[in-house]
Amino acid sequence: MGRIKSCKDLKVYNLASELAMQIFEITKTFPSEEKYSLTDQIRRSLRSAAINIREGFAKRRYENVFVRHLNDSIGSSEETRGWLDFAHACQYIQDDTHKELEQRYEELNKMLYSLRNNWKSYI
Repeated sequence: MGRIKSCKDLKVYNLASELAMQIFEITKTFPSEEKYSLTDQIRRSLRSAAINIREGFAKRRYENVFVRHLNDSIGSSEETRGWLDFAHACQYIQDDTHKELEQRYEELNKMLYSLRNNWKSYI
């Protein structure tokens, strides 16, 4: 892998962004009474996972700041997974969709942990 010059060169950023858009589309089907609770919460957390990667990358010169943003991204990813569990329990998302999203978020978290632990070799 070559040197990373932009956050868009990071596979983990692209995956987080892709997942954010996929879940955004899914939340459009949630009941209107969830608009200011579950829908709002899940959209905030999924966007935060991607944006923390981007913000951390912009501050990568400061190791502690970059690592903190990656940790925040991991936290937001896990928060999203929690909200997805609630949405599944409320039957707003189907079993197969929930399973697929769980697997993709597991992949995202593995990538985030790897970047956090080895970022100097990429950037």
